[in-house]
Amino acid sequence: MVNTEAPDEVATSTSPERSGLVLVALILVAAVANLNLAVANVALPDIGKAFDASQTSLDLIAVGYSLGLAASVLYLGAIGDRYGRKLMLILGVSLSVPACLIAAWAPNEQVLIGARLLGGLSAGMAYPTTLALITALWSGPARTRSIALWSAIGGGISALGPLIAGGLLEKFWWGSVFLVTLPLAVVAFAMAFALVPAHVNETSDPVDNLGGILSAVAVGSLIIAINFAPVPDAQTVALGLAAVAVAAGIGFFIRQRRAKNPLYDLAVAGRRIFWVAACAGIIVFGSLMAAMFIGQQFLQNVLGYSTLDAGAAILPAVVCMVIVAPRSAKLIESKGSRFTLLLGYAFVLLGFVTMLVLWDKGTPYWEVALGYALVGTGVGFAGTPASHSLTGSVPVTRAGMASGTADLQRDLGGAIMQSILGALLTAGYASAMAAAIAGAPNSSQITNTTQDQLQQSFAGAENVASQYPKYASQITAAAQSSFLDGANWAYVAGIVAVVFGAALVYFLFPKKDEELALLEGYARQDAASAHETA
Repeated sequence: MVNTEAPDEVATSTSPERSGLVLVALILVAAVANLNLAVANVALPDIGKAFDASQTSLDLIAVGYSLGLAASVLYLGAIGDRYGRKLMLILGVSLSVPACLIAAWAPNEQVLIGARLLGGLSAGMAYPTTLALITALWSGPARTRSIALWSAIGGGISALGPLIAGGLLEKFWWGSVFLVTLPLAVVAFAMAFALVPAHVNETSDPVDNLGGILSAVAVGSLIIAINFAPVPDAQTVALGLAAVAVAAGIGFFIRQRRAKNPLYDLAVAGRRIFWVAACAGIIVFGSLMAAMFIGQQFLQNVLGYSTLDAGAAILPAVVCMVIVAPRSAKLIESKGSRFTLLLGYAFVLLGFVTMLVLWDKGTPYWEVALGYALVGTGVGFAGTPASHSLTGSVPVTRAGMASGTADLQRDLGGAIMQSILGALLTAGYASAMAAAIAGAPNSSQITNTTQDQLQQSFAGAENVASQYPKYASQITAAAQSSFLDGANWAYVAGIVAVVFGAALVYFLFPKKDEELALLEGYARQDAASAHETA
């Protein structure tokens, strides 16, 4: 480790040798995970047509990657802390290659969902390790700036995924979007292998394998239960999965209280800065992913955008995130994390309000751009303090726990918010389409099979429209109106979630002076604990 900061920061900042190249390598590894996470959304309408998929299946395809990542990230982060973060980094990037290939040539929606889960597991190995290594290799203001760059560039690359995918879909089949990251994975593997230091501030404690399994079961069951909740014939399955999630969650909590070397240190997780930042990040990162998930379908299904235009439409979010994130790091230093988080929340709230009020049939592009720009600005401001507060409030030997939680912010947040908003989109669409069918002049002539196909998804309605050209325009118009009703349900849920998160930060996250005092207290406590252990 060497100092790379200005003289007035030497006492508080450290960085690794060749710190710039090391950070680039870690950001590229994160980029592989981020791109794979984002590329599916723009292809959902094409996938729906190819497989005649229900809205629930499309939701699972979209959320499958986040599900695999969120369910595994705590366990794999702990394994990295114990057996080598660099090893996990390399293995994760390597596994992403077959996951992408299987997804690209999936013969049906079930295989595609499985490939997305496998891709999420590969990201669960690599992605949390990038932040854990930043925490272990950098300290002080240098760490804050590194996290800001990691957050901004990673978020920007994630947001660029739909643009790249949209361009591919103009000329190739839907599976091509899953091949985007293969060249990047090769470069990331080579740089990580050559540049990233191994075995820095890692622990020798054994891994809590039972706790890891319970955490994966709890998260996975919860997310799948949310997705199946609006499906009429699957509510028993949803309730069963919810019960499994609750039981596994309780088991995980008990296990962590009793385990000699817990996977998740509940004493550290109970620190106010840690748990409030974790909850705040889940909502704000989830809001970004949910907005893009709903927005990509809105742009193509309702506004008739091409895949390339729909992908390009989100560029304001990318630009705003990249511009704002470095300023977020400066705001943390001058105003504190609480102020910066609340500022980010204000912009995200305005973004969802814009979508609810302005996004409709015939919406001009500037209104679309405004919604995305506001959400992107909000995530740019809030993302850095959400991650920084986690890594700053834990001992360095628990870097995997902090980075795992930071990834849970993005991936559990994305999975939950996409699942909830997707479930509301599904339910709202089906309800509105059922009403439209009932009010149609020839409703008595519509068979039950056709009604089911019309109500399952927008893609299903388009397939029906192609079978009945005489009524195609009426069917498409009804499907667009029904989609808008479902989307509005989703936007309202997003607004409620953002208001709740802002209230949590406002009332429970400490102001700057108290935040600094608490962080210093945590550091003294961790140093004393480490001394006693030694």
